[in-house]
Parts: sequence; structure tokens; C-alpha cells
Amino acid sequence: MRVGTWNLENLFRPGEGSGSPPDGATYHAKLTSLAGVIDGLALDVLAVQEVGSPGALDDLVGRLEGSWHSALATPDARGIRAGVLSRTPLTEVHEVTRFPHLLAPVQVDDAGHTLDSLGRPALAARVRVQGVDVDVVSVHLKSKLLSYPGGRFNPRDEDERARYAVYALHRRAAEAAGVRVHVTGLLADQGRTRVLVVAGDLNDEATAATTQILLGPPGSEIGTGGFDAPDRGDGSRLWNVESLIPEEDRYSRVYRGRRELIDHLLVTRAAVERVTRVETGGPVPPSVTDNPLARADEPASDHRPVVVTIGR
Repeated sequence: MRVGTWNLENLFRPGEGSGSPPDGATYHAKLTSLAGVIDGLALDVLAVQEVGSPGALDDLVGRLEGSWHSALATPDARGIRAGVLSRTPLTEVHEVTRFPHLLAPVQVDDAGHTLDSLGRPALAARVRVQGVDVDVVSVHLKSKLLSYPGGRFNPRDEDERARYAVYALHRRAAEAAGVRVHVTGLLADQGRTRVLVVAGDLNDEATAATTQILLGPPGSEIGTGGFDAPDRGDGSRLWNVESLIPEEDRYSRVYRGRRELIDHLLVTRAAVERVTRVETGGPVPPSVTDNPLARADEPASDHRPVVVTIGR
């Protein structure tokens, strides 16, 4: 089976929302570009992020080869959402919304406003691929590209930048914890036999503290001495397969000229033992800046898809 994740970057119909394409020609060029990449990856399941509306996703699915099923989570304040595409029907579809029990709401701005739930709900769904049930959780954590009051993307001063960086980091960590706790419940300590994939734009690299939260019990990462030694944590642990991507392709976005891998696939023990290939696809994306709306007229995504192949 082949499972992927891809941030589609502002997939809006023209005039639908912030970051939408300026005209129909630009929109159709983007659909053609995205569909060409997806078809070329020969996927069974694709977790998607930054979908602007169900209609926009329907337009994309209509360009794809073969028959596809889809589901979307509730949008965030900007109107973007996570979702799942699958060649087989989606079941057990539900959203992941809450921070963990006992975790206090986190401050998100200078006015003292707080959040106690994911800004962008994650979407969980079950699919059956080649006779195997696969749970997929599509995630889009809080961006590390900071925004400021009044819709600004540049701080008034360094003090404001530092504060808002902390707000974003706390929020992303709480969102990661919310997803982690939900996944622990889904697995019910059955990760040795159940295939589950957390897939999405985690907005940070593999060694970041927020990304590490999602792994669960430590001590058995790929490439460590404990990887081949089963232990009690295997039932709920997740493995990030990023280290299996060829080093020259180990990036999914280019930020200010620097390549970084911020889109990830985390899998259970039942899956990691059967991984045969991990890759990034699509063209090399252009370098982006701190303004996420600057590319509304671009016919491609600023992310590359990440794909894992899991054998029988």
C-alpha cells in the first residue's frame, strides 16, 4: 500500500477566501498541476491539508485518474482544513479537536485570548487497502510562520516577534499532545498488529520537541539500538519514517532558501516493520517567506508530498 501526505497550499476556488487564486485560469492551472503529481504517485491514500472548501477538493478529485473517496474536517478561522482522499471507502470518520484533559488552555496573543482545542481539527478515517484496515489521521499543526494583530506578517519590533513565537510554539505543542492522546486511545495498545498512520504538515522538523510529542514512548527510534528489540511501548509507539527518505530528497519545503522537512508520516509497529520505501515527490518547490498569502497566483504547492510504501 502507498500512503502519502501533501499540503496543497490554499486550495480555494477563485474569490472563496484568503489566498484564493485571482482568476479561473490560475485555478485550473493549479488543479492540473496538483492532479498530475497525485496521479504520478500511484497512491492508495492521501492525507491533504490547506483545502479551502469541499467544492475545491471535488474539483481536484474530478481531475484524478480512477475513483476516489474524500472527507474533510471543519475549517479553521482562515477557511482551510485537513482531509483524507482514498481509492476505497472511508469509514470511522471523525475529527480530533480537543487538547488533552488536564492541559490548561494556551495563550495565543497579547490580549490574553486562549485556546483549548486544535485551531485546525485533525481528521481521522479508516480505509481498507488490500484486505488490511488502515487508520489515517490527517494533521495540520499551528504554523511556525507567525502572524500578528491586524493581519500583519511582520512584527512591530523584536519583542513582539519573540512573544508571538512563544504563543505559536505553545499552541503547536498542545495540538500535538491532543493528537497524541487521541491516537493512544485509538490504538488501545494494539500498535503491534494495527496499521495506523499520522500524516500531515507538522510545521516543524523531525527532531523538534512538538514533533517528538507525537511519537509516544521514547527509546526505539529508527536507527537506534532499541529499534529491533520489542518492548512494552510498541503497542502505542509511532515511528517517524523520515530518516528512510534518501538524504538528498529529505525535504518538503524550502524556506528562505533552506530546505526543511516539515511534512511527516508516523506509523505503528505493524507498519514500520514492512516499510519498503519512503520518498518525496513532485517538483522542487520555490523558496517561501513569512507571508503565506504571497503565492495566491502560483499554479503549484509550496510543499512536496511525502509517501511511504508498506509491503504485505
